[in-house]
Amino acid sequence: MKAVYLEKKAGAESLVAGEIPRPDPKPDEVLVKVYATAVMPTELSWMPTFSQPDGEPRPFPIVLSHEFSGVVELVGANVKHFKPGDEVFGVNDWFTNGAQAEYCVVAARALAPKPKSLRHTEAAIVPISALTAWQALIEKGKLERKQRLLIHGGSGGVGTFAVQMGRWRGAYVIATASAQNMDFVRALGADQVIDYRGAKFEDLICDVDLVLDGVGGETLERSWKILKPDGKLFTIVGATTKEPVSQRSRDAFMLVRADGAQLAQIGGLIDAGQLRVFMEAAYPLDDAREAYARAERGKMRGKIALSVLDETIVSEPKHQEIEEMEER
Repeated sequence: MKAVYLEKKAGAESLVAGEIPRPDPKPDEVLVKVYATAVMPTELSWMPTFSQPDGEPRPFPIVLSHEFSGVVELVGANVKHFKPGDEVFGVNDWFTNGAQAEYCVVAARALAPKPKSLRHTEAAIVPISALTAWQALIEKGKLERKQRLLIHGGSGGVGTFAVQMGRWRGAYVIATASAQNMDFVRALGADQVIDYRGAKFEDLICDVDLVLDGVGGETLERSWKILKPDGKLFTIVGATTKEPVSQRSRDAFMLVRADGAQLAQIGGLIDAGQLRVFMEAAYPLDDAREAYARAERGKMRGKIALSVLDETIVSEPKHQEIEEMEER
């Protein structure tokens, strides 16, 4: 099968295009014909990218990107809820090859029907970000109506979903963002948006029930002081040696879990118009290096997709819809 992959431990600049063997599904797995996947530069620093669960090096070639949208090609002997031809989206195992290829294998429990209202390129950028927001706010945070929610990084991949989920749950949503993204985050449903460069959030808010941090470092450490005594904080930014963090901040770190049932609920909210998906740009699979370079420059609203099969390619962001939201 056609794929883009790494032949050695290196960065995205070393990605090459070629052909590798097509994987076969195990009894509880599904083989998916990939239509689109998403770019996540941080994956290059994750332990599972280059290591097996026992710590031994993973064999090359290594295919990146673990969220995708596509069509079921084959199902394993024990799979009952999917059949060839079904349109699906999901997340496959971190320790296996990803979706920058014509096919990938995924556990059936990590799949859900693709939202009917989305193109494959749009659906492919949903699973990891939306599941992260869902598991932090709904599953772990038990967010309730009228609670005060603070989201750091309201215009990012996770942040855009978190703001909308907070609004859907009836919470009072506070988000930090850059000045240029404040109107956009308000349009997503935030009740209060703070320019993180123009003010210290801890000088403006207090008594917060739940914090979802997508920034880390000093921002994470300063967030503890604005929590209620029984408030909860979750961060999706791992600790680095450059910025030491407290033990409680280390304990607050969470990793997203593949969950097809939750993803099906998210898909339902998307089709119902409760959640909107924002794609910064889409590139052909062969332009994966360029896509990673764009992602690493940052300053995006949403994420970047890679189109594996022919779809309309958007090499530059189209923000007309966002601008119309801001005007309203």
